[in-house]
Amino acid sequence: MVVGAQATEVDTVVIGSGPGGYVAAIRAAELGQTVTVIEKDNVGGVCLNIGCIPSKALINVGHKYQEALREEENTTPFGLTSKDVALDWAAAQKWKDEKVVKQLTGGVAMLLKKHKITVIKGTAEFVDNETINIEQEDGHQLLQFNNAIIATGSRPIEIPPFPFGGRIIDSTAALSLPEIPKHLIIVGGGVIGSELGGAYRNLGSKITIVEGLDHILNGFDKEMSDIIAKRVVDAGSEIFTSAMAKSATQTDKDVTLTFEVDGKEQSVTGDYLLVSVGRRPNTDLIGLNNTDVKLTDRGLIEVDDSYKTSVEHIYAIGDVVPGPMLAHKASFQAKVAAAAISGAEDAVDLHVALPAVAYTSTELATVGETPDTVKDRMDTVKISKFPFAANGRAISMDDTTGFIRLITETKEGGVIGAQIVGPGASDLISGLALAIENGLTAKDISLTIQPHPTLGEAIMDTAEVADGLPIHV
Repeated sequence: MVVGAQATEVDTVVIGSGPGGYVAAIRAAELGQTVTVIEKDNVGGVCLNIGCIPSKALINVGHKYQEALREEENTTPFGLTSKDVALDWAAAQKWKDEKVVKQLTGGVAMLLKKHKITVIKGTAEFVDNETINIEQEDGHQLLQFNNAIIATGSRPIEIPPFPFGGRIIDSTAALSLPEIPKHLIIVGGGVIGSELGGAYRNLGSKITIVEGLDHILNGFDKEMSDIIAKRVVDAGSEIFTSAMAKSATQTDKDVTLTFEVDGKEQSVTGDYLLVSVGRRPNTDLIGLNNTDVKLTDRGLIEVDDSYKTSVEHIYAIGDVVPGPMLAHKASFQAKVAAAAISGAEDAVDLHVALPAVAYTSTELATVGETPDTVKDRMDTVKISKFPFAANGRAISMDDTTGFIRLITETKEGGVIGAQIVGPGASDLISGLALAIENGLTAKDISLTIQPHPTLGEAIMDTAEVADGLPIHV
């Protein structure tokens, strides 16, 4: 920083333009604030550029490829056949990058421009509680702000035995591999590892997952994750749980992982080793030590229910604050923080239902309470399930794996939790989040007419189970 440099005065500055940052900027502008966004990379942040959006694109390619292979092998139950199925990996990557990512990030850039939001490309660092220094390719500039929203997101955790480089890759590199691996090894069977593993498995890779916990997909209960694990193993891939990854060696052609399970050391060799053991908040890179913003011992920013930090006019949202690292969480918090700065009515986060989804071979979704969180009060709750195998739409889709589960209060029947394993789980969970958020009961759901035949009928059927009056099971 140049000593004595003149600072430009701005109203509200947002650091980061991911699902938290760009939503905060737009909502703040809608509420009358003059907004400046600082982005060090690309508009849209990790999610749109190198995270949730491109990964879902590859997952979709994998599903389509498997459907085509089944037709070629004449193993579909529908009597469909096709010939000469081939996957053009370069074309798939081009579609992902140019038709999916660029369309969405271009749309965000257009929205920022429409709302007259200034976007500055550069790396932000707090100088003090009122000033930010922005390092740019051709120099730097200082901003003196009235309000700031920190939305800098997170990055993959790198652990010493497995430094990223060569054939040891993080989730970003996994999205743009030069070829489809014959064998992909994954350390960490959480949502990111399981989703990317599932995508490449459908694209033709053998997958080996090494997970330290006793089941993959932490955050979902074992009954749910076991369904995914069985499908992975049945397809010829491997999962090692309660396993400790020890070391890795690589050549220019492959990489070998050494790990320990059941007290025995084993090794496996593959084309690439994806290390997916979680993410760390980007709070250590923005000069918070120059401010009075307080952090937790995990490097997260302490905030109140309006996402205000310990500094009155500095707010923080998304992956840098406590709670699950979910894009939709960041977007919701963005609107709360922007409202708080403007003094609007919805300036406090009062939500009770935060859904989470895993886009695995069979989708998983959860919201609210789970069997694990209510196990100590089973006398006051009821757990009800309905299988997709009894749903007409699922049967007609030839996709009957899984179930819908409702957790309700015994006394009033209020819905306090829901889980879905099966077709359309990522879309169906939204209705159940709405039910929990608005205090609906199982009776409210069972008395809501659902169109027939739909997957949504299974929600009604599950509510009828909860009511003690099931029709279809």
